[in-house]
Amino acid sequence: MVDRHLFGLGLRKPHYGAFLDGAEPVPVDFVEVISENFMVEGGRPLDVLRRVRARHPVALHGVSMSIGSADGIDVDYLRRLRALVDAVEPLFVSDHLSWSRIGGFNAHDLLPLPYTGDALAVVCANIDRAQEALGRTMLVENPSSYIHLPGEMPEWEFLDMICRRTGCALLLDVNNIIVSASNHGFDATAYLAGIPAARVRQIHLAGHSQGRALLIDTHDRPVPPSVWSLYAAALERFGPVATMIERDDDIPPLAELLDELALARDIASDRERRAA
Repeated sequence: MVDRHLFGLGLRKPHYGAFLDGAEPVPVDFVEVISENFMVEGGRPLDVLRRVRARHPVALHGVSMSIGSADGIDVDYLRRLRALVDAVEPLFVSDHLSWSRIGGFNAHDLLPLPYTGDALAVVCANIDRAQEALGRTMLVENPSSYIHLPGEMPEWEFLDMICRRTGCALLLDVNNIIVSASNHGFDATAYLAGIPAARVRQIHLAGHSQGRALLIDTHDRPVPPSVWSLYAAALERFGPVATMIERDDDIPPLAELLDELALARDIASDRERRAA
């Protein structure tokens, strides 16, 4: 369990040089990478990751495990991910509460689940299988969503049940809560209240865009005030949690992301001062 605040960035290609070649390490506590980009046998990607790992702890964040797939998790995928885990000894291994694969088809998207007992059984069986194959506890990330599927429980209760049944932990994406709360009309603070506080290990902060009728989880702009506000509320409930700025498109200079990370540190420090 993380017993102090850690602050990190998503490692993206435009910033490889700063992380690999700078005279001084970039001032972050960890970096996070997309697992699938490095699940290869040798070659330059894995060499880059090993060199970064020599300077910083690394978190592995997957986008295609498909833990909601009724077909189960692909055995070859788990084999390759385990090899990457063994190579870099990551701080965390995470993936999304979603599905993307059925039969031989992969949608390459994070598709939503109905929050029902049947779906819960599928997800828990897949997480159990993944944790056994990886030899470690996984973090499951709450999704952003744009359609409401009929279900038997709210998302936060579904996440709580997953943790209870599998022993997994949570990666709480605060931006995703804001996006889904706006799109579906629920209270974001009520969502936080329903999350099992002891299971939250990591937080993602990101930006979103306004679509024609919905908020879209684009990760292509700075963290907005609504996300910063909910982040402060999350820290009040969860205490010290590893926090990361996630930017996947329209990637700015590294200094701009470090400024955002400094704001996250300030919010966390303010919460600690008031708690003391």
